[in-house]
Amino acid sequence: MYKQFGISKKIVDLCAKSEKDVESVFKEIDEICEYNTLKVLKAFQDNHISEIHFGSTTGYGYSDIGREAIEKVYSQIFKAEDSLVRSQFISGTHALTVALFAFLRPGDTLLSITGLPYDTLHEVIGIRENASSLKSYNVNYDQIDLVNDDFDYEKIQKRLQTGKVKVIEIQRSKGYSTRKSIKIEQLEKVIKYIREVDKEVIIMVDNCYCEFVTKVEPIEIGADVVVGSLIKNLGGGLAPNGAYIVGRKDLIELAGERLTAPGEGKEVGPTLGINKSILQGLFFAPNVVSSSLKTAVLASKMLETLGYKTEPKYDEKRADIVQTIEFGAPEKLIKYCQGIQMGSPIESSSVPEPWDMPGYTDKVIMAAGAFTQGSSIELSCDGPIRPPYVAFMQGGLTYEYGKLGVLKAIQILEE
Repeated sequence: MYKQFGISKKIVDLCAKSEKDVESVFKEIDEICEYNTLKVLKAFQDNHISEIHFGSTTGYGYSDIGREAIEKVYSQIFKAEDSLVRSQFISGTHALTVALFAFLRPGDTLLSITGLPYDTLHEVIGIRENASSLKSYNVNYDQIDLVNDDFDYEKIQKRLQTGKVKVIEIQRSKGYSTRKSIKIEQLEKVIKYIREVDKEVIIMVDNCYCEFVTKVEPIEIGADVVVGSLIKNLGGGLAPNGAYIVGRKDLIELAGERLTAPGEGKEVGPTLGINKSILQGLFFAPNVVSSSLKTAVLASKMLETLGYKTEPKYDEKRADIVQTIEFGAPEKLIKYCQGIQMGSPIESSSVPEPWDMPGYTDKVIMAAGAFTQGSSIELSCDGPIRPPYVAFMQGGLTYEYGKLGVLKAIQILEE
């Protein structure tokens, strides 16, 4: 069958050897998957999810019992006081924007302690000029870069002691940088450290790509609020859009009123028939995340064997589903992404090319033969056309489909 996809015996044999080498890593992933599966099922059962919750509301969306049940399930899974899980969120960036505008007021300061945030937040914050940015509302921004892929504790302490900070933003995934993603143990350590210096500052975690990679989520280790997308890990490939904000009840109320309107908040928001997809996607999410991790591990092992620099290494503990491959040349980055597209179920005959995507400063090539546009939990691969020409690969609804995509990409790269 692989021959029918144009994949050589050499690549198939390399894959077979690599799979043997990663057996112990796969076993650990399976164990975490089982734990998180039980966590999800317990939340469904404790909140008495039934067919009635699959119903739909229109217009204002008053008294949507399905929407309310979904948010109770999310709260239990994250061990949060409250949650806001809505299709009205267009993306993870939109949810982060809503949260930031909800929590910050003119004169307040936002501090990023993981360096420069993801590209699409630059205009939100005002790092790049925009008349609608936080900066245009007189919200200040400061950042502290990581040092050797860890937090700069000395600078964090000094910054918190020398001036009032309202919100600390921690982006766990690397975005389009070459740093390592933030592991849950690192996050726990820095949150404890921050609380020793400032008990009032709001700690907000951008958790995109990280959900269900480990057994513990950020609220459990002291974060005040956590934000993520439903077309990444927790949507399980079934949620057609949406995002979530979970955390302290007072903060979720503020976010709800920023998403809708003051005085209405969480009480409105029609679900338009999306409830079943959100619940079913969440039900499958632990297994889909497991498949994505296995796909990443296989790619890391095979490409490392072929001489490419990969991060994380195949046997390294992971914080998210993102796998990076450094190609050192734009042509190789482009070819690998085109190979991923060729191994996709949707638009496999399309040939992605670098283009000026909205919200990005460099041209970006993006391969995503996905059922849902922009869905990163389905196998996708993208990267900015800038040195050192790194591909950011993530997703894989099943390991078998993810494996095929990786083999096809490596075949095109090798040719």
